[in-house]
Amino acid sequence: MLGKLNRYITKVSILLLTAALIAGMAGCGPLASEIHDWYELDAVRNNLGGSYILMNDLDSTKAGYEELAGPDGNEGMGWLPIGTEDDAFTGSLDGQGYEIRDLIMCGSGASHVGVFGFVDEGGQIEDIGVVDAEVIGDEFAGGLVGVCYGTVTNSYSTASVYGHDCAGGLVGLCYGNVTNSYSTGSITSEVIAGGLMGGSYGTVSHCHATGTVIGGWGFVGGLLGGNEGTVINSYSSGDVSGDVTGGMGVGGLLGANGYSSPGTVSNSYSTGSVAGESYVGGLVGVNLHESIVSDCYATGNVDGKREVGGLVGGSAGTVSNSYSTGNVTGNSDVGGLVGWNKEGAVSNSYSTGSVRGNSSVGGLVGVNKESTVTNSYSTGSVTGESHVGGLVGLNEDGTVSDSFWDIETSGQSNSAGGTGKATAQMKNIATFSGVMWNITAVVNPGMRNPSYIWNIVDGVTYPFLNWQP
Repeated sequence: MLGKLNRYITKVSILLLTAALIAGMAGCGPLASEIHDWYELDAVRNNLGGSYILMNDLDSTKAGYEELAGPDGNEGMGWLPIGTEDDAFTGSLDGQGYEIRDLIMCGSGASHVGVFGFVDEGGQIEDIGVVDAEVIGDEFAGGLVGVCYGTVTNSYSTASVYGHDCAGGLVGLCYGNVTNSYSTGSITSEVIAGGLMGGSYGTVSHCHATGTVIGGWGFVGGLLGGNEGTVINSYSSGDVSGDVTGGMGVGGLLGANGYSSPGTVSNSYSTGSVAGESYVGGLVGVNLHESIVSDCYATGNVDGKREVGGLVGGSAGTVSNSYSTGNVTGNSDVGGLVGWNKEGAVSNSYSTGSVRGNSSVGGLVGVNKESTVTNSYSTGSVTGESHVGGLVGLNEDGTVSDSFWDIETSGQSNSAGGTGKATAQMKNIATFSGVMWNITAVVNPGMRNPSYIWNIVDGVTYPFLNWQP
């Protein structure tokens, strides 16, 4: 009797185990195809919806390099991007932390240039690096992807990228999401250029770019040329420059935030120097269409001709809880924080860098036109010829309230808005609590009270934001 019971239990166990295995296999889908050499990477274009896994680095020593990815490959074109606008990649590639090296892409006159030319919705690329690559294209050129509607995560590029329009170190143009990724290569474009991406309509989070970015007359940024999506927890450190004969929208992080519809950038920063002609900012060149800049900072020096700001060159949106420390030089509409503020709002922000220009020069804002400035201050030296102010250079139908500038460090006793104070008063909490700032005293700068927007070591420091490093 006991033997029959044991045999019955064994049969039931086998049946249950078999059922579990079948159920597990049903949920897993097909196994990923392994990629060991350039031939196998090239074969991805034959099944653009498949799942792939990179098994090792691909470089000049791997089979297929000379004819597929080297300088003589494909009749001098080098690597041909995987996926086109009409036949896009919709599958997945797991790089497992391996790198694609020594790649040459000479797609001059071609669009959608990258290891992957076009990644559509549902396409996924992760954990891969593109190293020591040279990329040349016309429109939408990137080290990894030309145009992306899918996702890119945990990936990076050191590629040098040149494009006529919309070039980025990692991605040329993205409508999807890019996270935990970076680029270190130099980027050059005749129009739009970004250290990480030329433009983004999606979400960029926990990303950075460190390479030099040189653009033409379009939007040029250390991280993104243009943004109509969300940028959060990201930074750039490379120097940025736009064509001085006509560059419009040059920024340390973003060339333009919201160029046709609103964009948002928060908890992000830039440290590189920035140079251009118009709408030149340490963080954002131009902030349009009610776009938002919040909890951000810039430390690089900024040099332009007009609409030049330490944080934002020109703004028709919101700038809040932010600061800039770089020195700012321009001709007209020059501000320590914002050069040109039209139908915009600046609040709970400050600037400390020196400001030099000819007309409409302000320690915080150069021109405040039909806009508001509240609960903000500046301390940098200010010099100019006409419409020069310690806080605001020129105020046209705008409002400046509960805001201050240091008359000693600025060298200016007048302003088109705000209240001038001596240095000792600027370091006294009573100056700010008296106009109902959200401020509290702390023992030292390292001990923050996050319950208040502003902290101050009374009698020692100027006010500082609770989140700033």
